[in-house]
Amino acid sequence: MAAVINAEIRPRQTDIHIFDRLSESNGNIKPLSATEDQISLVQYTDTFGALIGSSPSHSILLSSSETSKNPFFHEACVFLPEHNELYVTSNLLQSTSSARFPTILISRVKLHRSDRLSGENDVHTVEWAKLRPPPGIDMPNGGVNYKDGILFCAQGSEKIGSGGIYYMPRKAAPIPLVTNWYGRDFNSVNDVVVSNDGCIWFTDPSYGSEQDFRRLPTLPNQVYRFDPTTGDLRVVADGFGMPNGICFSPDEETIYITDTDIVHTAGSKWKKDMARYARPATIYAFDVVTRSGVPFLTNRRVFAFAAVSFPDGIKCDVHGNVYAGCGDGVEVWNAAGTLIGRILVPSGVANFCFGKEGEMFFCAEERLWRLQLAKTTKGALLGV
Repeated sequence: MAAVINAEIRPRQTDIHIFDRLSESNGNIKPLSATEDQISLVQYTDTFGALIGSSPSHSILLSSSETSKNPFFHEACVFLPEHNELYVTSNLLQSTSSARFPTILISRVKLHRSDRLSGENDVHTVEWAKLRPPPGIDMPNGGVNYKDGILFCAQGSEKIGSGGIYYMPRKAAPIPLVTNWYGRDFNSVNDVVVSNDGCIWFTDPSYGSEQDFRRLPTLPNQVYRFDPTTGDLRVVADGFGMPNGICFSPDEETIYITDTDIVHTAGSKWKKDMARYARPATIYAFDVVTRSGVPFLTNRRVFAFAAVSFPDGIKCDVHGNVYAGCGDGVEVWNAAGTLIGRILVPSGVANFCFGKEGEMFFCAEERLWRLQLAKTTKGALLGV
């Protein structure tokens, strides 16, 4: 597919709404939402003000909202700083052929920046290439930096033996790392993170079967840890409706996992069922403790509940604050679980990532956004 070049990127100032929760009458907090064509920030605490900086700005890098309206910008959102490249997976796209099932594409977005000698970090031009997933990476979803490339979550297809975690080097064929639970296919692997010891932690909800491109599940919806040096594969957490996003705190003493059980896509009856609001739209925190020489997850607790819709992709910054893509954009909590701010993004955010020197990238289905915050606001994953 031919690359698309957008050389008309113009950053604009980002509005900041400083919000005093105690000033609201009767303790009520007014609902807030993004305007149609810009990002805005809601500051609840001075801590969030320090993350924002004095002059935040934002821009739309790419958009399909005026053309195909295809949701090209949905998940993964992996930034490779040494190459100034961003990799994003689409939501389900209807096939243009006679294929029975929809497809998912991978976007590679090359970022061209302003002159670094001027002290600016703005992106002025992007080159967008839409790629068909390599063989094996069926219906890709989440991803994370790994060695010189990316770990992709392959949700799998209707075929037995598909799905799992694949390593995709930049200039080589993908390598399957873990593709089943001792002979039983995973449900539809969703998101992944790598700990400092090189082990791979991933979530496995059953959205693939609900969306009719995957067979019925043969496993519960669980969280796994895989050690690529020994081949050891363990279930580390269960009891979720739909385990989704996953990340570590900077010191790796805590792991955060989102449960998006409020979201089900099977049949219109579910969509009309008001009981769905009793299901989790929740971030759970676990302590990571070592027993018999390996990590276990203990002390499961509610960390936060989304203000709008549900929390999907999740990341920490170097200060220990927790960010999650939600229906209003990205909601931000401190390590105590207090909502300190919100980044309001039109159409909400499924996943996102930190870039260089305080920048963030947001996947909002038909649009890919960039936000520049204070240069000291960095993601714990890369720390750049």
